[in-house]
Amino acid sequence: MKIDATTVFQRLTLPLMIALSFSAFIYCEHFHVTSKLLNTLLALGALYGLLTAPKVSLPIAGFWIGLLWCYWIGYSFQYYGLGWAQPLIALGFGFVYALYYGVLALTNRPWLRALLLFGLTFVWPMDFNWMQPELIFVESYIGFDKWQFALVLAILASTASFSKWKKVFPLLLLPLTVQLSHTPPPMPPLKIKLISTDIPQDLKWQASALDDTINTNLALIDDAIAQKYDLVILPEAAFTLYMNHNPVLVKELQEKSASIAILTGTLYDEDNLNYNVSYLFDHGRVTLAKKTILVPFGEYIPLPSFLKGWVNRTIFGGGSDFVTAKKPTDFIIKGVKFRNAICYEATREELYTPDARYLIAISNNGWFKPSIEPTVQNLLIRFYARKNGSMVFHAANGGGSGVVY
Repeated sequence: MKIDATTVFQRLTLPLMIALSFSAFIYCEHFHVTSKLLNTLLALGALYGLLTAPKVSLPIAGFWIGLLWCYWIGYSFQYYGLGWAQPLIALGFGFVYALYYGVLALTNRPWLRALLLFGLTFVWPMDFNWMQPELIFVESYIGFDKWQFALVLAILASTASFSKWKKVFPLLLLPLTVQLSHTPPPMPPLKIKLISTDIPQDLKWQASALDDTINTNLALIDDAIAQKYDLVILPEAAFTLYMNHNPVLVKELQEKSASIAILTGTLYDEDNLNYNVSYLFDHGRVTLAKKTILVPFGEYIPLPSFLKGWVNRTIFGGGSDFVTAKKPTDFIIKGVKFRNAICYEATREELYTPDARYLIAISNNGWFKPSIEPTVQNLLIRFYARKNGSMVFHAANGGGSGVVY
């Protein structure tokens, strides 16, 4: 069968160009070569491609976008003895986003595609919200609020109403979407130490490593005390145990908290239910913060009950889902309110409310090393922090620590 150049372009070259342009900002950020001008031009080009490409190109472009954004998700399966499933998970996400962006192929009209693409910003397949189309503008000269994204789509779609060089006329409205700066809240009046660790996931939960983990964490806290910090933040599950089953360790941390506030990730069980939690030790007082939003397929299975049980038994060795609190927990530390966010929660808009100017986020990104996952997480935290005028203090294992705003 003869394949002409037009077919090759529509099915191979153009979809890959759209996907690479749509994803470039992530990889530029990952390799520390971010350029706002380049991000702006590539993002506009990618959106124009999605609005005007032949129908056949769109699901293929979506497939490549899914791979470029989500190839790393299956990495965690190796820790369940299912390393062989990694490429299948990656392909699965490719097909999910082939359908997601393939919706645009329902029409050839750029205006209708613009409406569909804007609608997709409210759709999260499998309750996983990391595919945010407007995120492509987070490090660009274009604003990323919903109205700005809608206006960009309208401007790009309207070029179809003009011929040849006249297509530039609608583009003259793009300055209306520009957002050159944002105003973060002031730094809180505390000296905060963020602990960044790099413990491999296959070693982190080994019983033989527990004593070393505890001693290392205590030494890091002592070092923060010696440097006269007000607050030290350790990553998610920094203490790889059920804290409420270790009264001796709790007492030691309470004693150290006379000199410094300590926030650390750990586990907690209650009535045979498992919780992913943060513990705050402050002047001997202990405050427990339970996670409110779980990671799909990581901490809970977003499937009907009969399928959920089979997946837990077959894939996760009989483990059960974690349980959540009904609302997020706020800490008051030296008179300043901080909202607790554990890993995935820090990338969910529900945690960012007008009364939450400062968030403490803790993560374990060791599940996905080496990959772009910490970069995507950081971009999403930046996205929500800037939209809501918040500042996030993020302590992570496996990359991603820092103050984000």
